[in-house]
Amino acid sequence: MQSNRLVATQRERERERERERERESKKMALISMRITVVSWWVFLLATPAAVVGSYGEDPPTPAAWPERFHALLYMNLSDGRLQMSDLWYDWPAGRNVNLMQKQLGVLLHDVEWDNGTSFYYTLGPTRYCRTTLFPVGIPRRDFMLGSTYLGLRYTDGFLCHLWEKVDFIWYYEDASTRRPVRWDFYDGISTHVMTFEVGVTLEEPQWQAPSYCFTDDRDGEDPSRKTDGSEGATANDLLPHSLRKLV
Repeated sequence: MQSNRLVATQRERERERERERERESKKMALISMRITVVSWWVFLLATPAAVVGSYGEDPPTPAAWPERFHALLYMNLSDGRLQMSDLWYDWPAGRNVNLMQKQLGVLLHDVEWDNGTSFYYTLGPTRYCRTTLFPVGIPRRDFMLGSTYLGLRYTDGFLCHLWEKVDFIWYYEDASTRRPVRWDFYDGISTHVMTFEVGVTLEEPQWQAPSYCFTDDRDGEDPSRKTDGSEGATANDLLPHSLRKLV
């Protein structure tokens, strides 16, 4: 008799422990649900605040380029080939340099001046120089002024503001640092900013085009007309997409 009561008591204790576990489980589920709801509310409330708080009711405008900077650019060309470019920008001196290296190709120097003159040249045994006169100077610091704001986008792992201008360029800027992250041209060429150093300048001799750019003795073949082992090269294959068009 006493044994039966002990068994019954033990079973009742087990049932009570089971009920306690169920209550704890329901409590944890309720806490988890409340945390989830609160998290969603924080997300929904904070995200618009971050976006609106950054520029109020008016859409943002692209930050002007620094007066001087150096940027290392990785470019994916529209035909699938790759190019690295060293961009040196010097607004106070009215000059701009692109050192363009295609994959397994020649290094092409592009020295642009604010009077509209550009020198495209190579060095070494296959030296070549071509001089071009543009009707405008180097890109202004605010060359994206007047562009259309398209909203926030993620690209290259960054949350960016995106603008489009005259169906020619799509420009991505880091929403937090205001640094340029990427820009795409109308024909599919995309430029990705790998490094961006403000205030860095190029050594003075690097701005000077070689002497054969100023004489009739311009040896070598126009690299823009060479395929360098690849097919489908056009007459201006190695010449850059100039932002002068936006000046």
